[in-house]
Amino acid sequence: MSKLVVVGTVAFDAIETPFGKTDKILGGAATYIGLSASNFNVDAALVSVVGGDFPQEHLDLLTGKNLDISGVEIVEDGKTFFWSGKYHNDMNSRDTLVTELNVLEHFNPVVPESYKDAEIVMLGNLHPLVQQGVLDQMNAKPKLAILDTMNFWMDIALDDLLNVIKNVDVITINDEEARQLTGEYSLVVAARKIHTMGPKYVVIKKGEHGALLFHDDNVFYAPALPLEEVFDPTGAGDTFAGGFAGYIAKTGDTSFENMKNAVIYGSTLASFCVEKFGTERMESLTREEVNKRLQQFKDLTQFDIKLT
Repeated sequence: MSKLVVVGTVAFDAIETPFGKTDKILGGAATYIGLSASNFNVDAALVSVVGGDFPQEHLDLLTGKNLDISGVEIVEDGKTFFWSGKYHNDMNSRDTLVTELNVLEHFNPVVPESYKDAEIVMLGNLHPLVQQGVLDQMNAKPKLAILDTMNFWMDIALDDLLNVIKNVDVITINDEEARQLTGEYSLVVAARKIHTMGPKYVVIKKGEHGALLFHDDNVFYAPALPLEEVFDPTGAGDTFAGGFAGYIAKTGDTSFENMKNAVIYGSTLASFCVEKFGTERMESLTREEVNKRLQQFKDLTQFDIKLT
């Protein structure tokens, strides 16, 4: 088993979907990644920052999932990062209503000393300079560095983003972001171009249409599990990334064949995340539920066919 370092936001969200709306609830990339990865009982540490307004019960939830939070800085006189958004009826598009950086504006990540030898590093969606700052603190190049990013950083910090991309092994982005980053509409061509930027593995998330994994000339596709209802897509991508990173940390195997399994685990865990608002579903998830849904995935995708 490998140690896992997760950097990203631990935050407040307020969400509105066609199914209802919430007040301030627990959110943030590192939160979703950590909760997802905790399903593999790995030795994981979160690196983030919160304000003095962040409830102790949320910190207790994270430690209760065996996540090390010694790298979560608490700025007592500061306010926690806050995001508010409203989803459209298709649940694929949303409007950002409020973004308050608060303590995140001057965040300098500090990796706990006991995790500077971690083999797996998951760089959640943050400013590329913060992501690079975490890599710079590691004692040696991690066995696998995984990066998640978004179009916002492509718009305002492209050079910094390209610099950190060349230093990672895996990048996870959605189809729209892959096209923006490369200027290519074909995702196969886009993935090939991203390979030239540095990452050996490219994961392109397609929301309700699954995910693609690219490595050299190899391609693997995992569908999304058809769900009766999607209450809240917030955090689904981060939950996918946490499942992916957690599985790799658990197995210690960074081969393409094993990453196929990691993609399936990531997709499976993301399918739970969207069933309730915020982190609620991930907080109560059991091993039995995960295994049952993995079997559904297997039944969905496996078939025998005779070639004529």
